[in-house]
Amino acid sequence: MRALIPSTPPKFLTGLTPAQKKLVLQSAELRKVQADRVIVNTGDPATSLFLLKHGRAKYYRITKKGEEVVLWWLTAGDTFGIGTLLAMPINYIGTAQALDECELLVWSRNRIRLLAEKHRILAQNALHIILYCLAAYTERLIGLATGTAEERLAYTLLQLARRAGHMRPDGAELTILNEQLARLASVSSFTASRQLKEWERQGIIQKGRGKVVILAPEGLLIE
Repeated sequence: MRALIPSTPPKFLTGLTPAQKKLVLQSAELRKVQADRVIVNTGDPATSLFLLKHGRAKYYRITKKGEEVVLWWLTAGDTFGIGTLLAMPINYIGTAQALDECELLVWSRNRIRLLAEKHRILAQNALHIILYCLAAYTERLIGLATGTAEERLAYTLLQLARRAGHMRPDGAELTILNEQLARLASVSSFTASRQLKEWERQGIIQKGRGKVVILAPEGLLIE
């Protein structure tokens, strides 16, 4: 299997002093969003930058045929709407939808641009986040071009476990539906369900309703 990209993406507020971080955080609006609610829509003007404080969200696009393509799985600490930092206004490239009840820190475009001018490390962190995402998309593209469905599914499980897994004595637990996992791995729901059952039979994972526990991650490392 291809080498994994770094397990933890760079954080937007990394490198700020405690006083600077406090100032930036105080400049944000705290917003609560109920599960299944859309936060931003594809094509809308990028007027706000968001930092997910609590909960999970998906960032996706809808194709002309009405199919959902998941671009990113957002967890606590993730930032989206980074285009607000640009001098020339742009639109959101995807739709963000809450999967759970979420808490977000929200900065208006004007506010975050002023803060980034004062604290240049914010712009550097934003670039690091973009490069991290680009690396992840590159791996995904390589997987689509050269990898099997099993490899893509295994890679996705391992990445999610590192980023969003809850550690238990027996392994890493992920709260995710088969359909969501399938979309992230670019495989069919039938293929994902069949492969997960096979891994469960082998003792590599344990399946529950809306949950996957990775018991033996080495079993997912396909050569």
